Amino acid sequence: MADGTFAVLLMLLGWSDMSDNYCDTAGGCWAPSDRPAQLMLSQGEVIRRRAHVANESYVRYDLGTQVGPFGQAAGFSAGEEGELWAGYGLTYTMRMGAFYAELHLMPGLYLDNGGFDMGGLLEFRSGLELGLESADGWRVGLAYDHRSNGGIFEANPGKETLQVRFGAPAAVPLPAD
Repeated sequence: MADGTFAVLLMLLGWSDMSDNYCDTAGGCWAPSDRPAQLMLSQGEVIRRRAHVANESYVRYDLGTQVGPFGQAAGFSAGEEGELWAGYGLTYTMRMGAFYAELHLMPGLYLDNGGFDMGGLLEFRSGLELGLESADGWRVGLAYDHRSNGGIFEANPGKETLQVRFGAPAAVPLPAD
């Protein structure tokens, strides 16, 4: 799955869901709606493929709005060899009781800072997270991310990470007076 498979799945599943559940609403297919904002913290390791095994920390903020079935998220990661990535994109979540599966696709800017050279400044992050979410919005999951430039630059080595991810509601309700 170290290619664009997760990105394609996000689009196919999301568009199918949109067609079935969103397009016949008053706001239309891309109608904005509210959803709980979340702050995600991840720690993981780059999987040895072409990149060196190394630790990576990742922070993601899931905005409190979605368009059709797609959530919006902004993320930032830092690798132990100096690599930095920052991006913004879409998420698509499927829920089965307390369990969830979430796909994401986020274009972003990548700086190798002397670490692993990904071939260019523009790098796409896509992946799958599987986990549990409590009724009040706390999450724990296992995430697999793939990054590459999709072949838009001559070199496209790609990089994968496996991470443990924790999520918390970004807006904690205040007690009523």
